[in-house]
Amino acid sequence: MAIHATSLNFHDLLVANGSIPTADGRILMSDGAGVVEAVGEGVTEFAVGESVVSGFFPQWQDGRAFDDVGNFRGTPGDGIDGYATEYVVRPAHYFTHAPACWGHSEAATITTAGLTAWRALVVEGGIKAGDSVLLLGTGGVSIAALQIARAMGARVIITSSSDKKLERARALGATDVINYRTSPNWGAEVLALTKGRGVDHVVEVGGPGTLGQSLQAVRVGGNVALIGVLTGRGGEVPTSLLMAKQARLQGLVVGSRRQQQEYVAALEQNNLRPVIDCSYPLERLSDAFKFQESGSHFGKIVVEW
Repeated sequence: MAIHATSLNFHDLLVANGSIPTADGRILMSDGAGVVEAVGEGVTEFAVGESVVSGFFPQWQDGRAFDDVGNFRGTPGDGIDGYATEYVVRPAHYFTHAPACWGHSEAATITTAGLTAWRALVVEGGIKAGDSVLLLGTGGVSIAALQIARAMGARVIITSSSDKKLERARALGATDVINYRTSPNWGAEVLALTKGRGVDHVVEVGGPGTLGQSLQAVRVGGNVALIGVLTGRGGEVPTSLLMAKQARLQGLVVGSRRQQQEYVAALEQNNLRPVIDCSYPLERLSDAFKFQESGSHFGKIVVEW
């Protein structure tokens, strides 16, 4: 594989800054997209010249989560070497085909952020036309989820501290927007927007600092997908509210190879393209991380070479 692009995720940042310890000299980045340069004997799924994209859990081919995906020991850029490099030699099942006619930087957004949003809403959430979705912030997962939800015919409510970003989200199809700085009790505002019912789905990227508001915003019997820890790795869970809402709170980390293949098929069918904020060359990966830390981006930050 000749690697030509990667994209930045919060997990990559935690590895890069030492918050998640890994082996000295580890090659960073979980996401990798590029071109097949050669195939080994018996490989029939891929051909030389085809565009492919990596998987986050290469050991998770299909089915439900199992013990080996309860940690990051097999995840590129963490437990094993990642894709911030020009060439890799890996087993064929480490990759799927990229969407037809996509650039490598676009395909690199699929591995972590895109597939997480797909699994949260479609695989686990069972989203359908007419559902309502609450998204927190305008990072890679939330913007991918916005696109998926709109393609499925769902109503989207999204939060941000930036009115400019909220207007961009509205242009992408968000029905309602909330500035959480000027409306700190945004859970109650979501209830008001849904006439007291609450939303069917919440893609919860914040963690302990936002979970209480998300549970306030979800409908009785709704789904909350806990996919991020932007506000910390531990904290109180409002158990009485969770019980009263009878909501399903599910933690999830990315998904399987089969789910990625289904996501790629959906992207092609719906002609969806990722939202990329900016691109850096590989030699400026550290600058890309600094920009990510600033929180100024909308959608994905990519690195391409």
